[in-house]
Amino acid sequence: MGKHARIVVEPPGPKARALIEKDRRYIATATKAHPLAIREARGGTVTDVDGNTYIDFVAGVSVLNVGFQHPAVVKAVQEQAGRLFHYAGTDFYYDAQVELAQKLDEVTPGNYEKKVFFSNSGAESNEAAMKLARWHTGRKRFISFIGGFHGRTMGALSLTASKAVQQERYFPLVPGVEHIPYAYCYRCAYGMSPESCGMHCAKVLEEVYFPTFLPPEEVAALFVEPVQGEGGYIVPPKAFVPEISRICREHGILLVDDEVQAGMGRTGRMWVIEHSGVVPDVLCTAKSLGSGTPIAATVFPAPMDFGPAAHSNTYGGNLLACAASLATFKVIEGEGLVANAERMGAYLNKRLSELQEKFDAIGDVRGLGLMQAIELVKDRRTKEPASEFRDGVTDFCFRHGLVLLGAGRSAIRFVPPLSTDESVIDEGIDILASALRDAAR
Repeated sequence: MGKHARIVVEPPGPKARALIEKDRRYIATATKAHPLAIREARGGTVTDVDGNTYIDFVAGVSVLNVGFQHPAVVKAVQEQAGRLFHYAGTDFYYDAQVELAQKLDEVTPGNYEKKVFFSNSGAESNEAAMKLARWHTGRKRFISFIGGFHGRTMGALSLTASKAVQQERYFPLVPGVEHIPYAYCYRCAYGMSPESCGMHCAKVLEEVYFPTFLPPEEVAALFVEPVQGEGGYIVPPKAFVPEISRICREHGILLVDDEVQAGMGRTGRMWVIEHSGVVPDVLCTAKSLGSGTPIAATVFPAPMDFGPAAHSNTYGGNLLACAASLATFKVIEGEGLVANAERMGAYLNKRLSELQEKFDAIGDVRGLGLMQAIELVKDRRTKEPASEFRDGVTDFCFRHGLVLLGAGRSAIRFVPPLSTDESVIDEGIDILASALRDAAR
Protein backbone atom coordinates (compact mmCIF):
# COMPACT_ATOMS: atom_id res chain seq x y z
CA MET A 1 0.00 0.00 0.00
CA GLY A 2 1.50 3.29 -1.09
CA LYS A 3 1.21 6.87 0.04
CA HIS A 4 -1.48 7.75 -2.48
CA ALA A 5 -3.15 4.48 -3.54
CA ARG A 6 -5.01 2.37 -0.96
CA ILE A 7 -6.78 -0.88 -1.82
CA VAL A 8 -8.86 -2.17 1.11
CA VAL A 9 -11.18 -4.54 -0.80
CA GLU A 10 -10.21 -6.46 -3.93
CA PRO A 11 -11.82 -4.48 -6.75
CA PRO A 12 -14.51 -4.58 -7.82
CA GLY A 13 -15.84 -4.87 -4.26
CA PRO A 14 -19.40 -5.87 -3.35
CA LYS A 15 -20.84 -2.34 -3.55
CA ALA A 16 -19.15 -1.77 -6.90
CA ARG A 17 -20.49 -5.06 -8.28
CA ALA A 18 -24.03 -4.17 -7.22
CA LEU A 19 -23.80 -0.75 -8.88
CA ILE A 20 -22.32 -2.23 -12.06
CA GLU A 21 -25.17 -4.76 -12.26
CA LYS A 22 -27.74 -1.96 -11.90
CA ASP A 23 -25.91 0.15 -14.49
CA ARG A 24 -26.07 -2.70 -16.99
CA ARG A 25 -29.81 -3.00 -16.42
CA TYR A 26 -30.73 0.65 -16.91
CA ILE A 27 -28.01 2.48 -18.84
CA ALA A 28 -27.42 2.11 -22.58
CA THR A 29 -24.35 0.16 -23.57
CA ALA A 30 -21.22 2.30 -23.64
CA THR A 31 -17.47 1.92 -23.43
CA LYS A 32 -16.38 0.85 -19.96
CA ALA A 33 -12.65 0.63 -19.28
CA HIS A 34 -12.56 -0.87 -15.76
CA PRO A 35 -15.13 -2.00 -13.17
CA LEU A 36 -14.51 1.24 -11.30
CA ALA A 37 -17.55 2.66 -9.47
CA ILE A 38 -16.48 6.08 -8.20
CA ARG A 39 -17.93 7.60 -5.04
CA GLU A 40 -15.81 10.75 -4.80
CA ALA A 41 -12.54 12.30 -5.94
CA ARG A 42 -10.12 14.90 -4.61
CA GLY A 43 -7.04 16.41 -6.22
CA GLY A 44 -5.39 13.56 -8.11
CA THR A 45 -7.06 10.50 -6.57
CA VAL A 46 -10.45 8.81 -6.89
CA THR A 47 -12.24 6.67 -4.29
CA ASP A 48 -14.70 3.94 -5.17
CA VAL A 49 -17.90 2.94 -3.38
CA ASP A 50 -16.04 0.24 -1.42
CA GLY A 51 -13.44 2.68 -0.06
CA ASN A 52 -10.55 1.87 -2.43
CA THR A 53 -8.46 4.91 -3.40
CA TYR A 54 -6.67 5.02 -6.74
CA ILE A 55 -4.00 7.20 -8.27
CA ASP A 56 -5.64 8.83 -11.27
CA PHE A 57 -3.65 8.94 -14.52
CA VAL A 58 -6.77 9.62 -16.58
CA ALA A 59 -8.10 13.00 -15.34
CA GLY A 60 -11.48 12.24 -16.89
CA VAL A 61 -9.68 11.78 -20.23
CA SER A 62 -8.08 15.20 -19.84
CA VAL A 63 -11.23 16.80 -18.43
CA LEU A 64 -9.94 17.45 -14.90
CA ASN A 65 -6.70 19.24 -15.74
CA VAL A 66 -6.89 21.24 -12.49
CA GLY A 67 -7.68 18.10 -10.48
CA PHE A 68 -10.92 16.87 -8.95
CA GLN A 69 -13.16 19.21 -6.98
CA HIS A 70 -10.79 22.16 -7.04
CA PRO A 71 -12.13 24.54 -4.34
CA ALA A 72 -12.02 27.59 -6.63
CA VAL A 73 -14.07 25.83 -9.31
CA VAL A 74 -16.56 24.46 -6.77
CA LYS A 75 -17.00 27.94 -5.25
CA ALA A 76 -17.53 29.58 -8.65
CA VAL A 77 -20.23 27.08 -9.60
CA GLN A 78 -21.96 27.44 -6.22
CA GLU A 79 -22.01 31.23 -6.49
CA GLN A 80 -23.40 31.13 -10.05
CA ALA A 81 -26.00 28.54 -9.00
CA GLY A 82 -27.21 30.95 -6.35
CA ARG A 83 -27.93 33.55 -9.05
CA LEU A 84 -28.98 31.73 -12.24
CA PHE A 85 -28.51 28.25 -13.69
CA HIS A 86 -29.86 28.88 -17.17
CA TYR A 87 -32.38 31.02 -18.99
CA ALA A 88 -32.72 30.70 -22.76
CA GLY A 89 -29.34 29.77 -24.12
CA THR A 90 -28.43 32.00 -27.05
CA ASP A 91 -31.60 34.10 -27.03
CA PHE A 92 -30.52 36.68 -24.43
CA TYR A 93 -27.38 38.21 -22.90
CA TYR A 94 -25.32 37.02 -19.91
CA ASP A 95 -22.19 38.45 -18.33
CA ALA A 96 -20.59 35.03 -17.68
CA GLN A 97 -20.82 34.10 -21.37
CA VAL A 98 -19.34 37.42 -22.50
CA GLU A 99 -16.55 37.28 -19.92
CA LEU A 100 -15.57 33.74 -20.97
CA ALA A 101 -15.69 34.60 -24.68
CA GLN A 102 -13.43 37.58 -24.01
CA LYS A 103 -11.02 35.33 -22.11
CA LEU A 104 -10.89 32.87 -25.01
CA ASP A 105 -10.27 35.76 -27.42
CA GLU A 106 -7.26 36.74 -25.30
CA VAL A 107 -5.67 33.34 -24.66
CA THR A 108 -6.10 31.55 -28.01
CA PRO A 109 -3.46 31.95 -30.76
CA GLY A 110 -3.77 34.91 -33.12
CA ASN A 111 -3.51 38.62 -32.44
CA TYR A 112 -6.83 39.63 -34.00
CA GLU A 113 -10.47 40.01 -32.98
CA LYS A 114 -12.21 36.68 -32.49
CA LYS A 115 -15.67 35.38 -31.82
CA VAL A 116 -16.78 32.28 -29.93
CA PHE A 117 -19.61 29.80 -30.41
CA PHE A 118 -20.41 27.85 -27.22
CA SER A 119 -21.71 24.30 -27.20
CA ASN A 120 -21.62 21.29 -24.85
CA SER A 121 -18.98 18.82 -26.04
CA GLY A 122 -15.94 18.35 -28.23
CA ALA A 123 -18.06 16.70 -30.91
CA GLU A 124 -20.38 19.71 -30.98
CA SER A 125 -17.45 22.13 -31.22
CA ASN A 126 -16.23 20.27 -34.31
CA GLU A 127 -19.75 20.14 -35.74
CA ALA A 128 -19.90 23.92 -35.37
CA ALA A 129 -16.53 24.22 -37.11
CA MET A 130 -17.79 22.11 -40.03
CA LYS A 131 -20.85 24.30 -40.46
CA LEU A 132 -18.80 27.48 -40.05
CA ALA A 133 -16.30 26.35 -42.70
CA ARG A 134 -19.06 25.63 -45.22
CA TRP A 135 -20.91 28.84 -44.34
CA HIS A 136 -17.81 31.01 -44.68
CA THR A 137 -16.09 29.45 -47.71
CA GLY A 138 -19.02 28.17 -49.75
CA ARG A 139 -17.01 24.96 -50.21
CA LYS A 140 -18.35 21.51 -49.33
CA ARG A 141 -15.44 19.10 -48.72
CA PHE A 142 -13.17 18.35 -45.76
CA ILE A 143 -9.85 16.66 -45.02
CA SER A 144 -9.13 14.74 -41.84
CA PHE A 145 -6.51 12.23 -40.67
CA ILE A 146 -6.46 8.49 -40.14
CA GLY A 147 -6.24 7.93 -36.40
CA GLY A 148 -7.98 11.22 -35.69
CA PHE A 149 -10.88 11.48 -33.27
CA HIS A 150 -13.26 14.45 -33.47
CA GLY A 151 -16.39 13.03 -31.87
CA ARG A 152 -19.20 10.58 -32.55
CA THR A 153 -22.16 12.69 -33.63
CA MET A 154 -22.88 12.12 -37.31
CA GLY A 155 -20.92 15.11 -38.58
CA ALA A 156 -17.98 14.74 -36.22
CA LEU A 157 -17.97 10.97 -36.80
CA SER A 158 -17.47 11.66 -40.50
CA LEU A 159 -14.14 13.26 -39.55
CA THR A 160 -13.19 10.54 -37.06
CA ALA A 161 -11.04 7.61 -38.20
CA SER A 162 -9.91 6.07 -34.93
CA LYS A 163 -11.66 2.68 -34.69
CA ALA A 164 -13.80 0.94 -37.29
CA VAL A 165 -16.44 0.03 -34.69
CA GLN A 166 -17.19 3.73 -34.21
CA GLN A 167 -18.47 3.99 -37.81
CA GLU A 168 -19.92 0.49 -38.09
CA ARG A 169 -23.62 0.50 -39.18
CA TYR A 170 -23.74 4.29 -39.51
CA PHE A 171 -22.92 4.68 -43.20
CA PRO A 172 -23.62 6.92 -45.01
CA LEU A 173 -22.09 9.72 -42.98
CA VAL A 174 -21.65 13.34 -44.04
CA PRO A 175 -20.27 13.13 -47.59
CA GLY A 176 -17.14 14.85 -48.79
CA VAL A 177 -14.61 13.90 -46.07
CA GLU A 178 -11.25 12.53 -47.25
CA HIS A 179 -8.89 10.89 -44.76
CA ILE A 180 -5.12 10.84 -45.20
CA PRO A 181 -2.39 9.17 -43.09
CA TYR A 182 -1.12 11.11 -40.07
CA ALA A 183 2.56 11.71 -39.27
CA TYR A 184 2.82 8.55 -37.17
CA CYS A 185 6.56 8.08 -37.48
CA TYR A 186 6.75 4.93 -35.35
CA ARG A 187 4.42 3.28 -37.87
CA CYS A 188 4.89 5.35 -41.01
CA ALA A 189 2.16 4.58 -43.55
CA TYR A 190 4.68 5.17 -46.36
CA GLY A 191 7.54 3.11 -44.92
CA MET A 192 9.76 6.20 -44.66
CA SER A 193 11.87 7.72 -41.89
CA PRO A 194 11.57 11.28 -40.56
CA GLU A 195 15.23 11.96 -41.37
CA SER A 196 14.72 11.49 -45.12
CA CYS A 197 10.98 11.68 -45.89
CA GLY A 198 10.87 15.44 -46.52
CA MET A 199 7.49 15.67 -44.77
CA HIS A 200 5.93 13.44 -47.43
CA CYS A 201 2.90 12.81 -45.18
CA ALA A 202 2.02 16.52 -45.52
CA LYS A 203 3.21 17.16 -49.08
CA VAL A 204 1.27 14.14 -50.35
CA LEU A 205 -1.75 16.45 -50.44
CA GLU A 206 -0.21 18.61 -53.16
CA GLU A 207 1.71 15.80 -54.85
CA VAL A 208 -1.01 13.14 -55.01
CA TYR A 209 -4.43 14.10 -53.66
CA PHE A 210 -4.98 17.51 -55.25
CA PRO A 211 -3.81 16.58 -58.78
CA THR A 212 -5.81 13.32 -58.94
CA PHE A 213 -9.18 13.37 -57.17
CA LEU A 214 -9.48 16.11 -54.53
CA PRO A 215 -9.77 19.59 -56.11
CA PRO A 216 -8.35 21.93 -53.43
CA GLU A 217 -10.75 24.71 -54.44
CA GLU A 218 -13.60 22.48 -53.21
CA VAL A 219 -12.09 21.86 -49.74
CA ALA A 220 -13.55 24.03 -46.99
CA ALA A 221 -11.33 22.92 -44.09
CA LEU A 222 -8.69 20.51 -42.87
CA PHE A 223 -9.20 19.19 -39.32
CA VAL A 224 -6.11 18.23 -37.33
CA GLU A 225 -5.17 17.25 -33.80
CA PRO A 226 -1.61 18.64 -33.46
CA VAL A 227 -1.06 15.64 -31.16
CA GLN A 228 -3.51 12.82 -31.86
CA GLY A 229 -5.45 11.70 -28.79
CA GLU A 230 -7.57 8.56 -29.13
CA GLY A 231 -5.37 7.48 -32.03
CA GLY A 232 -2.52 6.75 -29.61
CA TYR A 233 -1.04 10.07 -28.42
CA ILE A 234 0.88 10.47 -31.64
CA VAL A 235 3.36 13.36 -31.63
CA PRO A 236 4.24 14.40 -35.21
CA PRO A 237 7.61 15.86 -36.28
CA LYS A 238 7.93 19.57 -35.54
CA ALA A 239 7.68 20.50 -39.23
CA PHE A 240 4.42 18.62 -39.85
CA VAL A 241 1.83 21.13 -38.62
CA PRO A 242 3.63 24.13 -40.21
CA GLU A 243 3.73 22.29 -43.56
CA ILE A 244 0.04 21.39 -43.33
CA SER A 245 -0.66 25.03 -42.46
CA ARG A 246 1.29 26.26 -45.49
CA ILE A 247 -0.64 23.98 -47.83
CA CYS A 248 -3.98 25.10 -46.40
CA ARG A 249 -3.05 28.77 -46.62
CA GLU A 250 -1.90 28.53 -50.24
CA HIS A 251 -5.14 26.83 -51.30
CA GLY A 252 -7.60 28.89 -49.25
CA ILE A 253 -8.42 25.93 -46.98
CA LEU A 254 -9.28 26.66 -43.35
CA LEU A 255 -7.06 24.95 -40.76
CA VAL A 256 -9.21 23.70 -37.86
CA ASP A 257 -7.24 22.90 -34.71
CA ASP A 258 -8.92 20.29 -32.49
CA GLU A 259 -7.63 21.04 -28.97
CA VAL A 260 -10.36 19.08 -27.17
CA GLN A 261 -8.04 16.58 -25.47
CA ALA A 262 -4.63 18.26 -25.79
CA GLY A 263 -5.53 21.85 -24.90
CA MET A 264 -5.90 23.82 -21.66
CA GLY A 265 -2.26 23.46 -20.59
CA ARG A 266 -2.00 19.69 -21.00
CA THR A 267 1.18 19.64 -23.12
CA GLY A 268 3.14 22.35 -21.33
CA ARG A 269 1.59 25.09 -23.47
CA MET A 270 -1.92 26.45 -23.10
CA TRP A 271 -2.67 25.08 -26.59
CA VAL A 272 -0.76 22.22 -28.19
CA ILE A 273 -0.53 24.00 -31.56
CA GLU A 274 1.69 26.61 -29.88
CA HIS A 275 4.54 24.06 -29.99
CA SER A 276 4.54 24.48 -33.78
CA GLY A 277 4.18 28.27 -33.90
CA VAL A 278 1.15 27.94 -36.18
CA VAL A 279 -1.96 30.11 -35.76
CA PRO A 280 -5.03 28.10 -36.83
CA ASP A 281 -8.08 29.58 -38.53
CA VAL A 282 -10.47 27.86 -36.11
CA LEU A 283 -9.77 26.37 -32.68
CA CYS A 284 -12.06 23.85 -30.97
CA THR A 285 -11.83 23.24 -27.23
CA ALA A 286 -13.92 21.34 -24.66
CA LYS A 287 -13.16 18.72 -21.96
CA SER A 288 -11.03 20.59 -19.39
CA LEU A 289 -12.49 23.92 -20.47
CA GLY A 290 -15.21 23.35 -17.86
CA SER A 291 -13.45 21.07 -15.34
CA GLY A 292 -16.24 18.51 -15.54
CA THR A 293 -19.15 20.79 -16.47
CA PRO A 294 -20.34 20.31 -20.07
CA ILE A 295 -18.98 23.15 -22.19
CA ALA A 296 -17.17 23.54 -25.49
CA ALA A 297 -16.10 26.46 -27.63
CA THR A 298 -15.36 27.06 -31.29
CA VAL A 299 -13.11 30.12 -31.66
CA PHE A 300 -12.62 31.90 -34.98
CA PRO A 301 -11.81 35.32 -36.53
CA ALA A 302 -14.65 37.79 -36.06
CA PRO A 303 -15.26 38.38 -39.82
CA MET A 304 -15.98 34.65 -40.23
CA ASP A 305 -19.12 34.84 -38.10
CA PHE A 306 -22.32 32.89 -38.77
CA GLY A 307 -25.32 34.69 -40.15
CA PRO A 308 -28.38 35.16 -37.88
CA ALA A 309 -30.01 31.81 -37.02
CA ALA A 310 -27.42 29.89 -39.08
CA HIS A 311 -26.39 27.86 -36.03
CA SER A 312 -27.65 27.65 -32.46
CA ASN A 313 -28.35 25.32 -29.53
CA THR A 314 -30.16 25.30 -26.19
CA TYR A 315 -27.50 24.74 -23.54
CA GLY A 316 -24.36 26.12 -25.19
CA GLY A 317 -22.66 28.53 -22.81
CA ASN A 318 -24.63 27.25 -19.81
CA LEU A 319 -23.93 29.70 -16.99
CA LEU A 320 -22.76 27.12 -14.44
CA ALA A 321 -20.29 25.82 -17.01
CA CYS A 322 -19.12 29.34 -17.91
CA ALA A 323 -18.45 30.04 -14.23
CA ALA A 324 -16.51 26.79 -13.92
CA SER A 325 -14.50 27.63 -17.03
CA LEU A 326 -13.56 31.11 -15.85
CA ALA A 327 -12.43 29.65 -12.53
CA THR A 328 -10.47 26.96 -14.37
CA PHE A 329 -8.46 29.56 -16.27
CA LYS A 330 -7.72 31.39 -13.01
CA VAL A 331 -6.47 28.18 -11.39
CA ILE A 332 -4.31 27.20 -14.38
CA GLU A 333 -2.73 30.65 -14.52
CA GLY A 334 -2.59 31.36 -10.79
CA GLU A 335 -1.05 28.02 -9.81
CA GLY A 336 1.40 27.82 -12.71
CA LEU A 337 -0.06 24.55 -13.97
CA VAL A 338 1.14 24.96 -17.56
CA ALA A 339 4.75 25.20 -16.39
CA ASN A 340 4.19 22.31 -13.98
CA ALA A 341 2.81 20.22 -16.83
CA GLU A 342 6.03 20.84 -18.76
CA ARG A 343 8.26 19.95 -15.78
CA MET A 344 6.31 16.91 -14.63
CA GLY A 345 5.84 15.78 -18.22
CA ALA A 346 9.61 15.69 -18.67
CA TYR A 347 9.92 13.72 -15.44
CA LEU A 348 7.17 11.27 -16.43
CA ASN A 349 8.76 10.78 -19.86
CA LYS A 350 12.10 10.06 -18.14
CA ARG A 351 10.53 7.44 -15.87
CA LEU A 352 8.72 5.80 -18.80
CA SER A 353 11.94 5.74 -20.83
CA GLU A 354 13.65 4.01 -17.91
CA LEU A 355 10.95 1.34 -18.02
CA GLN A 356 11.51 0.96 -21.76
CA GLU A 357 15.12 0.00 -21.04
CA LYS A 358 13.92 -2.78 -18.73
CA PHE A 359 10.93 -4.15 -20.65
CA ASP A 360 11.16 -5.17 -24.31
CA ALA A 361 7.37 -4.93 -24.59
CA ILE A 362 7.62 -1.13 -24.61
CA GLY A 363 8.26 -0.29 -28.23
CA ASP A 364 7.86 3.48 -28.07
CA VAL A 365 7.68 6.27 -25.49
CA ARG A 366 6.27 9.59 -26.66
CA GLY A 367 4.43 12.69 -25.56
CA LEU A 368 4.43 16.39 -24.77
CA GLY A 369 4.00 17.69 -21.23
CA LEU A 370 1.55 15.56 -19.27
CA MET A 371 0.20 13.94 -22.40
CA GLN A 372 2.47 10.88 -22.48
CA ALA A 373 2.13 7.35 -23.85
CA ILE A 374 3.90 4.04 -24.19
CA GLU A 375 3.18 1.71 -27.09
CA LEU A 376 3.33 -2.00 -26.28
CA VAL A 377 4.48 -4.49 -28.90
CA LYS A 378 4.97 -8.24 -29.17
CA ASP A 379 8.33 -7.74 -30.86
CA ARG A 380 10.34 -4.53 -31.14
CA ARG A 381 11.64 -5.51 -34.56
CA THR A 382 8.25 -6.24 -36.17
CA LYS A 383 6.36 -3.72 -33.99
CA GLU A 384 3.35 -6.06 -33.92
CA PRO A 385 0.76 -4.46 -31.62
CA ALA A 386 0.25 -6.15 -28.24
CA SER A 387 -3.36 -5.16 -27.56
CA GLU A 388 -4.24 -8.01 -25.22
CA PHE A 389 -0.97 -7.55 -23.32
CA ARG A 390 -1.82 -3.83 -22.99
CA ASP A 391 -5.25 -4.64 -21.59
CA GLY A 392 -3.71 -7.05 -19.08
CA VAL A 393 -1.29 -4.37 -17.91
CA THR A 394 -3.99 -1.74 -17.40
CA ASP A 395 -6.20 -4.27 -15.59
CA PHE A 396 -3.37 -5.21 -13.19
CA CYS A 397 -2.73 -1.51 -12.52
CA PHE A 398 -6.40 -0.91 -11.76
CA ARG A 399 -6.52 -3.77 -9.27
CA HIS A 400 -3.43 -2.37 -7.53
CA GLY A 401 -4.54 1.24 -7.30
CA LEU A 402 -3.63 2.99 -10.58
CA VAL A 403 -6.25 4.00 -13.16
CA LEU A 404 -4.99 4.03 -16.76
CA LEU A 405 -6.64 4.04 -20.18
CA GLY A 406 -5.53 2.63 -23.49
CA ALA A 407 -5.28 4.61 -26.70
CA GLY A 408 -4.78 3.54 -30.30
CA ARG A 409 -4.23 -0.14 -31.01
CA SER A 410 -1.80 -0.96 -28.19
CA ALA A 411 -0.76 2.22 -26.39
CA ILE A 412 -1.35 3.31 -22.80
CA ARG A 413 -1.92 7.00 -22.18
CA PHE A 414 -0.77 8.89 -19.09
CA VAL A 415 -2.87 12.00 -18.36
CA PRO A 416 -2.68 12.91 -14.67
CA PRO A 417 -3.99 16.27 -13.44
CA LEU A 418 -1.60 19.12 -14.22
CA SER A 419 -1.00 19.61 -10.48
CA THR A 420 0.65 16.20 -10.13
CA ASP A 421 4.07 15.85 -8.49
CA GLU A 422 7.03 13.46 -8.54
CA SER A 423 5.79 11.37 -5.61
CA VAL A 424 2.53 10.56 -7.42
CA ILE A 425 4.34 9.79 -10.66
CA ASP A 426 6.88 7.55 -8.87
CA GLU A 427 4.18 5.55 -7.12
CA GLY A 428 2.26 5.16 -10.36
CA ILE A 429 5.39 4.02 -12.22
CA ASP A 430 6.11 1.46 -9.49
CA ILE A 431 2.64 -0.05 -9.97
CA LEU A 432 3.11 -0.01 -13.76
CA ALA A 433 6.46 -1.78 -13.45
CA SER A 434 4.85 -4.50 -11.33
CA ALA A 435 2.12 -4.85 -13.96
CA LEU A 436 4.66 -5.24 -16.78
CA ARG A 437 6.54 -7.90 -14.82
CA ASP A 438 3.32 -9.76 -14.03
CA ALA A 439 2.06 -9.58 -17.62
CA ALA A 440 5.42 -10.76 -18.97
CA ARG A 441 5.21 -13.86 -16.79
